[in-house]
Amino acid sequence: MKILAIIPARGGSKGVPRKNIKVLGNQPLIAYTIERAVQSKLLTEFVVSTEDAEIAEITKLCGAKVPFMRPLELAQDATPTIDVVKHVISEYEKKNIFYDAVLILQATCPFRTENEIDECIEIFMKQNTDSFISVKEVPDNFNPHWVFETNEKGTLKIATGEEKIIPRRQELPKGYLRDGSIYITKTSVIKEQNSLFGDSIAYRVNNNIKHVNIDTMSDWEQAERILLY
Repeated sequence: MKILAIIPARGGSKGVPRKNIKVLGNQPLIAYTIERAVQSKLLTEFVVSTEDAEIAEITKLCGAKVPFMRPLELAQDATPTIDVVKHVISEYEKKNIFYDAVLILQATCPFRTENEIDECIEIFMKQNTDSFISVKEVPDNFNPHWVFETNEKGTLKIATGEEKIIPRRQELPKGYLRDGSIYITKTSVIKEQNSLFGDSIAYRVNNNIKHVNIDTMSDWEQAERILLY
């Protein structure tokens, strides 16, 4: 299976300004993800998608390819990730280069390992699903079966739609949330369904104790603390 990894890196981040090239430890944040992509044994190719000239130059110095720039209209706060992915696929297909699947590696997760990337790819290929996501287990107190939302009367109802709440923690089904580290989708699903998930999703529970997904300065400070240990 030919798999293209895309590292999205727009210049207009808000929570941590210019975070993709902000220095974490002794190198730009994005360098951590580039290093892991280089070391992966199962990726066919990887590319950085950015509209920002400075980010493009720094990522090239870090060992990444930036064969084309992202249009500015695809680098806005509200730009869906799938539109960025479809742009990259289209640019490669114009050159008659085709991939079976796309893997998204967000630079905001600097401490994933190359082994994690390859293990996720192996699961995806073995299960032959439309997509794959890396996840973390939801703590019991945040399990959707114990979460309430308001109804039209302004009172509470169980978020899952059930009439009776599950009384015991031991009876709760496992819940999972996306951890932002790895997404994989078949190219056909992206193009035909306009979806990054499709109808079937494989997963891997991320047990990496160093995992962090940097969105705020608090997350950045956590990443700095991780580097100290």
